[in-house]
This record gives sequence, structure tokens and C-alpha cells, in this order.
Amino acid sequence: MDRIISMRHSYGEALLDCGIKNKKIVVVVADVSSSVKTDFFEKRFPERFFNVGIAEQCLVNVGAGLSLEGFIPFVNTFAGLLLRSFEQIRTCVGYAETNVKLVGGYAGISDYKDGATHYSICDIAVMRSIPNITVVVPADATETKKLVCEIVKWSGPVYLRISRAETPVIFGDNHKVVVGKGQIIREGDDLTIIAVGVMVGRSLLAANILEQEGVKARVINMPTIKPFDKYLIIETAQKTGAIVTAEEHSVIGGLGSAVSECLSQSYPVPIEFIGIKDLFVETGTSHEYLLDHFGLSVNDIIEAAKKVIKRKGNIK
Repeated sequence: MDRIISMRHSYGEALLDCGIKNKKIVVVVADVSSSVKTDFFEKRFPERFFNVGIAEQCLVNVGAGLSLEGFIPFVNTFAGLLLRSFEQIRTCVGYAETNVKLVGGYAGISDYKDGATHYSICDIAVMRSIPNITVVVPADATETKKLVCEIVKWSGPVYLRISRAETPVIFGDNHKVVVGKGQIIREGDDLTIIAVGVMVGRSLLAANILEQEGVKARVINMPTIKPFDKYLIIETAQKTGAIVTAEEHSVIGGLGSAVSECLSQSYPVPIEFIGIKDLFVETGTSHEYLLDHFGLSVNDIIEAAKKVIKRKGNIK
């Protein structure tokens, strides 16, 4: 993880590459093209690019209309602002099952300068609660490119969550992504850390430190939150008997909730949650500072791992 690359930059490149190959792809934005890097596509294909201005409800409806005409619309704005159009997403995308690819840029708390109104700490919870919408979250720049290609082929509505931050590159060019499947990226049998998005890299760092202390942690990258890979989760619970979830999202309704919902009905084990508590995050000097300050540090993952192992040991 020596290289640091922006996910949004990789998204812009992947969108352009896919647009060159597939003429059905069109792009709709809410006046944030340079921020979410759809300007790459705009310069190459201005006739397939539509800026509706700061009007998120209109943004989603335009995308739905384009999909009904046979196009594959990528609808882009900041993740926190996309939720302004919940009604349109629910009715015109989810209920209607239109082939709209909703892209939430500046996700989580990566837009660290703009404060609570621009953060998206409940977007996964909202999107996964809407029937028919697939929810995907890349862990690095490589996986971002791979997921863009996959969701072009995926039939139906998709929510793609993209960080503003420059993040460590975890995966190589041969990395394979399958929508709906998680991936074991490090083996261990003492506990499992299940992570999503930028927390995957931090979870790997935590696992390295834990190993030095004699604790072997399995790490799972879960790029798809919905549909959820329940078979992998049940298998890992059976093998390691303890789980920590790590996400740049509220602990309510996101990855941790999805894991708990799955295991409570099949194979309950002790679980600890790393995520943003039920509060509004403040502005900060950097994305990394905010992650550390609000309980998403590498050390927080390590402490949760030790706690959940202790809980496992107390279960007869």
C-alpha cells in the first residue's frame, strides 16, 4: 500500500473508458463535474453530457428518463446531497427499476472541509433500505475502476459510493470484482475484520499489528453491501467465531447492521462495530484527522479486535 491515488480520479478515467466502448452511456451531473471528475467524459463526449445545475431531484428524474429511452445514465453529485432526492430515487429509480447508476461522490467524511451538511454518514443505510437498488463501495482506486465496468453490465439501479480522498492502493491490476461477493484478502482464525471502502486499508494495517501481538485476523473486503454475501459471512463466523466491522458510515444501518442482520438469523457470534456514532461529524484539518478523531483509527480497530476476542472466550 505504498501508492496513494484518488478514487474520484480513477472513477473519472473509468467512466470515460467505458463511454468510449459503450455509446449508450450518458452522464448527468448537478454542477459538480470538476469535483467528481466527470469532466473527463464531458470533454470527450459533450453531446452525451448533461448538467442540470444544483437541482438533485431533477438530476435523478433526468437520469430515469434517459434510462427509459435505452441509455445507461450515470447520475452524479455529492453523496450527501444526493439524498435530497430520496423521493425520486425511491419512486423513479427503485420502484420503477430503471437502469440508473447513482454515483455519490465526496462520500463519508472525505469532504472534510465542508462540514456536517456535506458529509454522507447515512447514505448506505438509506440506499440499502430501498428495494431493487444495488449498493457498491470500492476500497481503492483499482477497485473503483473495476466496479464502474461491472455496474455498466449490471442490469438495474446501482448506487456507487466514491470517496474524495486519496487512498492507498491495495489491489493490483489483476484484482477481480464480482457484484454481490465479498473477498477474503487476508487469512486468520482468531477473528474476522469485515471492512468496506477506505476502512479496508486501515483494517489491513490493524491486522498486521495484531499479528505482531500473536493475534491472527482474517480480513474481508465487502465491496457490495446489497446484495449481501451472506454465505461468506456465515462461513467466516463459523471459522473465527468473532467479528469486527469497519465502515466510514454511521454504525446504524450500514455494513455492521447488514452483518448483524445476517448472523442473528443464522449463526450469532460476538460483533464489535467500528463506525461513526450517532452524531454529526464536525469539520477538521484533514480526512485522516476526522477518521482518527471520530473512532475509525487503526488503533480503534485493534482495540475492538481484542474486545471481541475476549467476548468470544467468555461464551461457553
